[in-house]
Parts: sequence; structure tokens; C-alpha cells
Amino acid sequence: MSLSDWLKNGWVTEQKSSRDEIRDLMVVVKRDLHDCRTAGLSSDWRFNIAYNAALQAATAALAAAGFRAAREAHHVRVLQSLAYTIEVDPTYIRRLDTFRKKRNLASYEIGGSISQQEAEEMAELAANGFAGVAANTLFPQARIDALEDAYRLQAERFAFRVKPFALDTW
Repeated sequence: MSLSDWLKNGWVTEQKSSRDEIRDLMVVVKRDLHDCRTAGLSSDWRFNIAYNAALQAATAALAAAGFRAAREAHHVRVLQSLAYTIEVDPTYIRRLDTFRKKRNLASYEIGGSISQQEAEEMAELAANGFAGVAANTLFPQARIDALEDAYRLQAERFAFRVKPFALDTW
């Protein structure tokens, strides 16, 4: 199976992505990776923020590949697309999918069901996914410029800044 097959199945649509769009998604990822570590937040909320970081990183990778997930099963498709966009290990994708289901339960049915350990694990999964997206996508020729633009925009909008080469330590 490939993203071309997904297109034929209607699971994704073609999308011409811009550098600004990818940059903006990555700013959200960086913000959420920072915010999910905020002391005093519930485990449920920290987990949710980390999940969003992973989802937005996967969305950026899919957009960089020239696609957008269809509305039906949107989160599932975005996360599963990591197998084709940055060739993530299937174990990583399965763990993200398990956490996607857990997030749905915690958000809509069983509040307080996320442990501190699960929130930390989701944050680590999101950080690893972000590093993979940053290393393997973002239009390789313009990757450094796009990331530096994201850092600059982040510094303008938020009260923190990640070192430009912090990705290398993830």
C-alpha cells in the first residue's frame, strides 16, 4: 500500500502545501511539546497536549508529502500515514493508535483515566515523532530555513525559544 493507493481509496486528498503551512504546523508542535511539560496540569490534559503535538507533526509530514487526510477517520489516517511519509516503525504507530483511543476515552467518557506515566510516555512519543518529521520531511532543500522560521515565529508568539539545534539531542 502507498499514499497513491490511499488517494484512490479516498483516504487522503492531494494538497499543494506551502513552506508557511509546514512552518506553522511545526510551531504548534513545538509549542505543544513545551506545554505538555507544564507543571500543575492534570495528566489527562498533559496527555492531550502531547497527543496534539504528535498529530500535528504527522499532519506536517503528510502535508510535506503533498496530501491531506480525509475527514472520515482523520486522526487514524494522519497517524497511520507516518508509515509512508517518514517510514516510522509500525510499533511506534501502534502505540500512537493505542494512545489515540485512550485520549478519546479520557476526553469524552472517562475523565481522570490517564496516569502520569502515560502522559510522560505520550510526550516522549510526540517528541520522537517531531524529531522524525523534522529530520525526514519539510522539503529537504529548505529544511534549515523552514525550521529557523518556525523558531523565529515561535519567539515572537510565545515566551520561550528552543535552541535551533535542539532537535539533534532528541
